[in-house]
Amino acid sequence: MAEQQVEVKLKSGLQARQAALFVQEANRYSADVFLTKDNKKVNAKSIMGIMSLAVAKGSKVILTADGADEALALNGLVKLIQSED
Repeated sequence: MAEQQVEVKLKSGLQARQAALFVQEANRYSADVFLTKDNKKVNAKSIMGIMSLAVAKGSKVILTADGADEALALNGLVKLIQSED
């Protein structure tokens, strides 16, 4: 299992379009991927779960991945969440 705390740098946080891109990226990997904010943990492959966290720019979240490609999943998602687009 791999885990990393990350500060969200996306302009609009993980809302609507960015949340959809995040879920799409998470679904590229076979590893189980979770996102935790304020002690609420959701499946990162679920658009409703991600949107329910209301992740804004500057939020600190924890990404957790568990599976064969966990390192790849974590790296890809961290790169996306820390981009400023």
